Amino acid sequence: MPKTHLVRGVGPPPATNRMLEAADTLFAQADVPERVTMDAIAAACGVGKGTLFRAFGSRARLLDALWVTKIEALRASVESGVAPFRQDTSPQQRLAAFLDLILTFKLDNRHLIRALEFGSGILQSPHYRWMLGVTARFIEEGTGSPPEGAALYNAHALLAALHIDLIEDMLANGLSLDTIREAQARRAYMAMGITESDYKTLVRI
Repeated sequence: MPKTHLVRGVGPPPATNRMLEAADTLFAQADVPERVTMDAIAAACGVGKGTLFRAFGSRARLLDALWVTKIEALRASVESGVAPFRQDTSPQQRLAAFLDLILTFKLDNRHLIRALEFGSGILQSPHYRWMLGVTARFIEEGTGSPPEGAALYNAHALLAALHIDLIEDMLANGLSLDTIREAQARRAYMAMGITESDYKTLVRI
């Protein structure tokens, strides 16, 4: 079992933190982050591969631990209950703001996200399940009593559009970030049954 004890709200031990920082730098410098190996990470950390495996257990768990250090601030923002996630804010606004946060987070950490999303088991990771749960909850709040499975399906569909290779392809082919953000906000509202004309009224376009 890995010995990192990375639980929410508790930082990693100093030695483990140094390994994570070295790994993060290596992923950021790699032309193809998803191909970075544990051997390369161990060399970058200045430790033996056995030490790295004793600390994390596997490459997937190392990536998961690194994700925790990055996403904690985003989770705290969403769960704080302050604007734009106050309970008196409409579910549509909260969902649009949540998806925008994820988009920004992924672009800011694209080297890590590429390594994560091209690995196996991403849909079962606790972080994806958290994003899925938040998205589905906002959809349920905005639609009242959707047909069985509808909120979950729409949540998966909205998050699928945030896959890093798709985002980077759109940007590379001329779509501006503002265009992507606007289209994403529209999709969030449409997932809750808001019509195009109502959307324009709600957001004062």
